[in-house]
Amino acid sequence: MKRYILSITGASGPAIGVRVLGELLKVAEVHLIISRQAFFILEEEAGIKWSAADASGVQGLLRGHFKSDRLFYWPEDDFTSPFSSGSFRTDGMLVVPCSMKTLAGISSGYGNNLTERAADVTLKEGRPLLISPRETPLSAIHLENMLRLARMGVKVVPPVMGFYQKPANLDDMIGFIAGKILDALGVEHNLYRRWGPRAPA
Repeated sequence: MKRYILSITGASGPAIGVRVLGELLKVAEVHLIISRQAFFILEEEAGIKWSAADASGVQGLLRGHFKSDRLFYWPEDDFTSPFSSGSFRTDGMLVVPCSMKTLAGISSGYGNNLTERAADVTLKEGRPLLISPRETPLSAIHLENMLRLARMGVKVVPPVMGFYQKPANLDDMIGFIAGKILDALGVEHNLYRRWGPRAPA
């Protein structure tokens, strides 16, 4: 079974990360980081209340929600996590959504929290890394940080909407973006209708 690291950081759109998480759990073990700010945004934007007094409480809430024992939660300041070391093998890492602060930290190799450390390990071990930067408009600093990572082979997949599948609601739009993110890592899904001729009526 595959194994991924997923980080949901403090930018608008964490519901996209939640959808990606649900799909990954169908095919893989997932080690999850949720930043403190992301917990607040999840509640504000999606009404999801996953914060708890300790990590085991959060993990219990998450496993109950997704009905999966393949999910492992790690606080953003817990550097004892196994994936803080390159000796812990994974099939890649995703940061969805990726705040500009996190983008800057990863781009500079700062490693100030578990997300940045895990991304640094992923890069040094030559494993797939995907970021979904969520900001608009973008400054030259943001673009330069993305370019630096793209030149290292990082997949940069901003949450940009496509309309050819004719989304009927917000859920369809989230599914489309989550699907494009999963496509970039080669993870199978059925979240949106792909471009091509429609079947005859």
